[in-house]
Amino acid sequence: MSYINESVIYNIYPLGFCGAPRENDFKQEYRLDKIYDCIEHFKKMSINVLVFNPVFESTRHGYDTIDYRRIDSRLGDNNSFKAICDTLHKNGIKVILDGVFNHVGRDFFAFKDVQEKKWDSPYCSWFAQLNFDGNSQYGDPFWYEGWAGNYDLVKLNLKNPDVIRYLLDSVCFWIDEFDIDGLRIDVADCVDIDYLKTLERTCKSKKPNFWIYGEIIHGDYNRWANNDTLDSVTNYECYKGIYSSHNDHNYFEIAHSLNRQFANGGIYQNIYTYNFVDNHDVNRIASSLKDKKHLNNVYTMLYTIPGVPSIYYGSEFAVEGTRTRESDYELRPCLDLNNIENANYDLYNHICKLGKVRLALEALKYGKFENVNIMNEKLIYKRFTDNQTVFVAFNLTDHDDKIGFNTGCNAKLTDVLNNNEVFDVNGYYEIAMPAYSTRILVVNDGSFRVNFDEDIEVIKPEIIEQNTNELVEDIPQSEEVISEKTDVDENTNNEPDNVICNENQAPLNDVQLGRYRHYKGNEYEVIGFAKHSETGEKLVIYLSLYEDNQMWARPYSMFIETVEIDGKQIPRFAKVN
Repeated sequence: MSYINESVIYNIYPLGFCGAPRENDFKQEYRLDKIYDCIEHFKKMSINVLVFNPVFESTRHGYDTIDYRRIDSRLGDNNSFKAICDTLHKNGIKVILDGVFNHVGRDFFAFKDVQEKKWDSPYCSWFAQLNFDGNSQYGDPFWYEGWAGNYDLVKLNLKNPDVIRYLLDSVCFWIDEFDIDGLRIDVADCVDIDYLKTLERTCKSKKPNFWIYGEIIHGDYNRWANNDTLDSVTNYECYKGIYSSHNDHNYFEIAHSLNRQFANGGIYQNIYTYNFVDNHDVNRIASSLKDKKHLNNVYTMLYTIPGVPSIYYGSEFAVEGTRTRESDYELRPCLDLNNIENANYDLYNHICKLGKVRLALEALKYGKFENVNIMNEKLIYKRFTDNQTVFVAFNLTDHDDKIGFNTGCNAKLTDVLNNNEVFDVNGYYEIAMPAYSTRILVVNDGSFRVNFDEDIEVIKPEIIEQNTNELVEDIPQSEEVISEKTDVDENTNNEPDNVICNENQAPLNDVQLGRYRHYKGNEYEVIGFAKHSETGEKLVIYLSLYEDNQMWARPYSMFIETVEIDGKQIPRFAKVN
């Protein structure tokens, strides 16, 4: 089984989440570092996988890629994203990136070369249907295929071995450099199926537990999700069925889809689908529902049907948003997840409980599916393995009611979603359901419980300042080097908090200016010291000697500590004489 069975996913559209400019100004900003402030929030929700929509350099929205091997400058740089991935992994959170392989932006290097050299460009064959028999929609002296008629998205020729090699090398770069754990394949139904099979083999050869799912809206999911191609697909059928069955007060609709997909004889029993109720392309669920009192029921269903549940950022607080014919931007707002205006905390707390329940119950993660009792406004289905049986009950009405079902046992049912309430049952049982409520009932001897009072430990990022542009804009060549970023008023003579020593100043304790070798082999030069302007913590400022003199800051105490390698304690940084 893949790690995905043990997962709860959180999906972020980074350019929107970070409030990046809609047009790339190519100014280096580290907006995505706000992820660090969200880790505790993720853990409260039992999130252990993050899906990032496009993070690579693009002109506008991320799906018009400029450079597959560079983080979008509006979000950070490769080093800052490495640090993010490392910190997420240390907190038990895996990373899945959006793979946009069907098309690129018009600023992609190979397309720019065609614009410049025309038929003399070696990249003419990189693009689908490119020919010089006419003009493009943008006035180029050639024609090419744009994705779905969008000519700012230039379709790649995925039959070209050079294109395939370039894309696969890029994916291997993401695995090697960022240690990513999976891919979302954008518009997978448009991507050449042979390329997808090659991609799958390549990724699994590097990382056997790598998980790849495709964006599929229509069609037979088995065409893409099988042993040779992808692991999974987006479950748009159940996405629609979930909100529609609640709006129409008709649980028969979603029950039919679930039976068709997952029950005994179901067509997708072997696919662990990617389940969701909203994303960056569709209206947020709080806007789709006619009655927001149904939100708790919707999310209980999302977390208890077969497949992996995914939350779209902000929707755990019932953030609203609808798409228009002109724009998707309302679906992709800048949000501070720790300070949501008009947040629905009842829903948030409900989702936090669902996360713990899902990860605690074998039947929800691995179990088979069976409808038990279907009514217009009430529904019970069963998830079960050889070791555990769970009944999930729904009441969509605006009043207290009962729903009956055959439990098939003489035992106890523990409602792990509602204070671990215990019911004695013997065969057929009618259970009371408050208005707009759900129950998750575990068959047991009465001793089973789910604990919701666990402490959350958040591991902080190893590097406090990802890039010293956040600490020092530049290091002036003078006797005394002072950071430009200081809280000191220019009209006062107060000493600034963060003074960096030059070579004429005494170093802090044992660390000296000069060259050091990291235990992984790379070399750096310590150029000075600083004091963090907010915390007063001592920092070591050093330059990378292996990649464009990238500047770093690290807490002094961490710089001088040792690490354990093969049972031996060695310095994290060793002085090079």
